[in-house]
Amino acid sequence: MVDQSASIDIASLVKRHGATLAVDHVSLTVQRGEFFSLLGPSGAGKTSVLRMIAGFETPDEGTIRIDGRSMEAVPPNRRPVNLVFQSYALFPHMTVAQNVAFGPTMQGAPRADITSRVRLALDMVKLSSKEERLPSQLSGGEQQRVALARALVNRPSVLLLDEPLSALDQQLRQEMQVELKSIQARAACTFVCVTHHQEEALTMSDRVAVMHQGRVLQVGSPQDLYEAPGSAFVARFIGVSNELRGIVRRIDGERAIVHSPECVGEIQIVLPLHLAIQVGSPVTVLIRPERLRLSTAVQGLSGEQSLAASVDKVLYSGSDRRYLVRLGEHVVWNVRVPNDESGRHGLVPGDHLSVRWQISDAVVLSE
Repeated sequence: MVDQSASIDIASLVKRHGATLAVDHVSLTVQRGEFFSLLGPSGAGKTSVLRMIAGFETPDEGTIRIDGRSMEAVPPNRRPVNLVFQSYALFPHMTVAQNVAFGPTMQGAPRADITSRVRLALDMVKLSSKEERLPSQLSGGEQQRVALARALVNRPSVLLLDEPLSALDQQLRQEMQVELKSIQARAACTFVCVTHHQEEALTMSDRVAVMHQGRVLQVGSPQDLYEAPGSAFVARFIGVSNELRGIVRRIDGERAIVHSPECVGEIQIVLPLHLAIQVGSPVTVLIRPERLRLSTAVQGLSGEQSLAASVDKVLYSGSDRRYLVRLGEHVVWNVRVPNDESGRHGLVPGDHLSVRWQISDAVVLSE
């Protein structure tokens, strides 16, 4: 049964490069009008998936449907997609308007139609005032927007982006994350983006697929992936996560007591319904740095858990301070405190305190 609301439907996709299994039975559905990102480290298989959607690589197994139509044996130039390359690939001798007009010109569109489509595409990326400039006269962010306009002018059902912001410096990259999402909303087009940059994926995407070693580990909204990672890899790859390994000592209803040999003390956790955890089960407890607080007070707040710790290092990073606190000989946690609060702590290496968090803020994974 074909999902009529889907822009892209991928089923059991497999791609081998020699002896290497680059894409391992990947199945994904991208909804129409969605900003969808494939996120993962180098070698995860995300670019291979993108190139198979574009038609530049042929799957060894599996199917790809775009707008309900099978892409089997359909060449790249016949697919309702456009790919924005990492290098932008602009023609240096052509003006902005000529670069954008290249696609419809090659398609033999009427001149009046080309002019109106180019004007609309440049309006969409806010470059109407620079249509007569050459690419060399534009900033990196402007060149990227020209590449987007050149792709959008062809009115694709799906726009594919391969590491679209990698060539930009950090400040411009952050600005373009917001701008790219705005352009996608104005274009009302499905965007599929490949990136290894976690902040990009979280900022721009409606949903993200985290890939590793050719497989999709988890698909969800940025908030779901960050706050409820399904594996230690996802938790580590999307942001920073503190970990504590332990054994379930006893279970009381929806809660359990975990003892960790890595540090002194026991902690209480909320048992996830989807995990079959029993007494004696090994588990990993994950807690994000911003969910922790440091305190020298004896009494904690209601619903909090705490472990004894000592300050190992204090790192200043502008908007906040990062405290590296030692819970045991081999366990160091990262605690992030906004600078408007950290000044009141006055903590220095060697200070003894407790690190605390709400029970509900801990993520529990079965090992």
